[in-house]
Amino acid sequence: MTAAVLLNLAPGPDMAFILGQTARKGRKAGFAAMFGIWSGAFVHVLMAALGLSAILATSAIAFSIVKWLGAAYLFYLGLKALLSKGGSIVSESGFDETKTSSIFWQGAIVAVLNPKVAIFFLAFLPQFVVEGAGPVSAQLFLHGSLIIVVAALVEPPLVFAGSKLARALKTNKRVALWMDRSLGALFILLGIKLVTSD
Repeated sequence: MTAAVLLNLAPGPDMAFILGQTARKGRKAGFAAMFGIWSGAFVHVLMAALGLSAILATSAIAFSIVKWLGAAYLFYLGLKALLSKGGSIVSESGFDETKTSSIFWQGAIVAVLNPKVAIFFLAFLPQFVVEGAGPVSAQLFLHGSLIIVVAALVEPPLVFAGSKLARALKTNKRVALWMDRSLGALFILLGIKLVTSD
């Protein structure tokens, strides 16, 4: 539980995406991003339980492909925010449901296309496997799911706090522009960090 809490509090593309969408577009967008990230993380849990993450750990080609796809997507999100005109902070009452689903899928893609998450699950979860306590795949699935359950306790308060900030700043175009630029720069930096990872 302690390890899961620390993992969920660690900054990274997932947390940046959730907080960024919350600050820019409000609570609904924040929760859509959060559920998308969780869905992507669950894919990694399944991959670890089924042993598919081992492919990324042992194949330099597979790792590179996923790494470059993930970095390209982060660059895309970053450039999109950098080129915006600062008008993305909107009231929750005027938020388009189609955009909610779009943010959900963006979050899922951000999580799935991060090979470091797959490698992390493969290296992290086996440390908690107990010999003789049941099938290894079932234990990996249980521990991986626990990380997502802990996320359900850690991340919603951050979304609520971020939505209050969004409501306070939604009428200030200068601050909105600054927030978009900052988020865009952050995603590009995270993309560069992902590209330079081994």
